[in-house]
Amino acid sequence: MRIGNGFDVHAFGEGDHVTLGGVRIPHAHGLLAHSDGDVVIHALCDAIFGALALGDIGKHFPPSDERWRNADSRQFLRHAAMLAAQHGYALGNADITVICESPKIGPHAQAMRENLAADLDCQLGQVSIKATTTEKLGFTGRGEGIAAQASVLLERH
Repeated sequence: MRIGNGFDVHAFGEGDHVTLGGVRIPHAHGLLAHSDGDVVIHALCDAIFGALALGDIGKHFPPSDERWRNADSRQFLRHAAMLAAQHGYALGNADITVICESPKIGPHAQAMRENLAADLDCQLGQVSIKATTTEKLGFTGRGEGIAAQASVLLERH
């Protein structure tokens, strides 16, 4: 088995929604990013790439490459899952924590889990989404952005 972890951050900017775990969530701000800024998927991809010792998301989808401008990050996750399978691994489980004061994650967590499980070709029970705040401390506490961290266990299949 292999274990990986990932972390991603994006600042808030202009916009009327954020995309997290492939779910479009209405919000007073958007996220500043080259792609759709989906910190959930970006952290999860980094965890998978890390478990496989294949670098990070920027290596696979460089922000300098215009092909990825405004890209749907779900395609990044499907690519990460394909690489895991090509290397003989399947997801054991994924555990993701979203760190923000807003938006509220709970109402959207099930839809996020469904998207991630579909893209990873695994059972819903293998994917966990949790949320926390930083008690108004730091950049997330001041409402300047959003972060996510992810851990994965990959098992030989």
